[in-house]
Amino acid sequence: MRTVSLTSETDLAGWREAARGLLLAGVEPQGVRFRVGGQGGLFDALPPAHPGESRDPVLSEESGGGDWRSSEAPGAGAAKTLGPGVRRDERMEKVITVPRAFPDLAAEVALHRSEDRFDLLYRLLWRVQGERDLLKVVSDRDVADAMERAKNVSRASHKMKAFVRFRQTQDDAGDRWIAWFEPAHRVLEKTAPFFQRRFTTLRWTILTPDGTADWNGEALSFGPPATRDMAPQEDEVEEFWKTYYASTFNPARLKTRTMQGEMPKRYWANLPEASLIPELVARAEVREREMVAAPATPANPRLIRAVAPVVERAAQDAPPPETLEALERAVQGCRRCPLWRDATQGVCGRGPARADLMIVGEQPGDQEDLAGEPFVGPAGQVLNAAMSEAEVDRSHAFVTNAVKHFKHEPRGKRRIHQTPTTSEITACRWWLDAERAIVKPKLIVTLGATAAFGVLGRKVAVTKERGRPIALEDGSTALLTVHPSYLLRIPDKAAAAAERARFVEDLRAARELL
Repeated sequence: MRTVSLTSETDLAGWREAARGLLLAGVEPQGVRFRVGGQGGLFDALPPAHPGESRDPVLSEESGGGDWRSSEAPGAGAAKTLGPGVRRDERMEKVITVPRAFPDLAAEVALHRSEDRFDLLYRLLWRVQGERDLLKVVSDRDVADAMERAKNVSRASHKMKAFVRFRQTQDDAGDRWIAWFEPAHRVLEKTAPFFQRRFTTLRWTILTPDGTADWNGEALSFGPPATRDMAPQEDEVEEFWKTYYASTFNPARLKTRTMQGEMPKRYWANLPEASLIPELVARAEVREREMVAAPATPANPRLIRAVAPVVERAAQDAPPPETLEALERAVQGCRRCPLWRDATQGVCGRGPARADLMIVGEQPGDQEDLAGEPFVGPAGQVLNAAMSEAEVDRSHAFVTNAVKHFKHEPRGKRRIHQTPTTSEITACRWWLDAERAIVKPKLIVTLGATAAFGVLGRKVAVTKERGRPIALEDGSTALLTVHPSYLLRIPDKAAAAAERARFVEDLRAARELL
């Protein structure tokens, strides 16, 4: 029995390199075990080289995720068995092929906490050489085992996204948010980019028994394992959060088994609100009777004031922010319309605090919602290319949207764009007007009908008013054109090219007006 030592619990690259060598040498699954740590190096357990072979074959994966091909020169020797029904002639180039689904499956299984996960992967790798459709046979014991472990890893990543609770601390650079979490499987590096996208403007650290993830506002890095005592035990916001949680707990809709299925007890130690659950559950029946018997009452203003510090609200009668930084913070608490409920964050404009040119789009898209910046997705690429062709420097323009939250509907794993309503555009016009007051542009280019409505305050037919300067009350000028996403939706290539040329000409006209 050979034992291969891997460098870490998630050393998929080391496993893959060793598995290639073992497979090429004809080492059957029952003759090898993969373990983490131990004495010796990675290749100490590999079998001796055969005549014409190198001990350490250099391998590279071809594009498409299918072939694992050796760059070793062909040698002479007897044929060897690679797997069930597969034989290799030493005079032939050595090729290891895997189904497209195998690399993704291996990446998930490698994060599982089971000790034999790498043994299972090698057994599957060995078998797929002779059973090309093995991964489609979900009733197969090895395949079902691997898929179940991959599902558990995916579930652990989802739970981490849902149940990480940050606590506020202070350091020399200001606020830092720290969370302690104990994931069911080793999903820290897999899941940390979600928090990077979700909390781009904050500095945060996630501590786990497997390692640490740190975001300093610019780069995501990973460090050694941590212990619970390294995390703060409470902060000022926590009591407000508990108050909010208790106030939203509806005893009439309590289903304890369903709740524990979605919020397993293993995570309760990491959740501040978990300390309230036993009492809330115990008193659910009494509270339900009290709710039925009690007359309707207006919202408790004291509760509203208590919860308000959890998110920085933009009060309806509050004066508009006077700086872009203040506006960026305030928009995260905007409740002027319901769009904030399903969006990741509010997305304000980007550009100089004083700019002669302001470009206004419709709303953030999926990528903008995650990144927290306008026009970074496909439409943004079209806009950048057109501005470059029109010789308009984007870095000198202030680019924003008429609506600050992403409006969408879920469709499978995708989030599909929905056009904002008139009331939503009108509600968000307060923020756009605040940006205009700060930036003070001379010219505003509106991209599409929603942007034109946000700037002009009336519905327009873009095709009729396109390219014609419109004087605004504050002394600036508006110039209407189409949205870049419109160009992406035109199926006919010739028509799309013609519309793109018109779009570039509109941007050239904007440059001339400046």
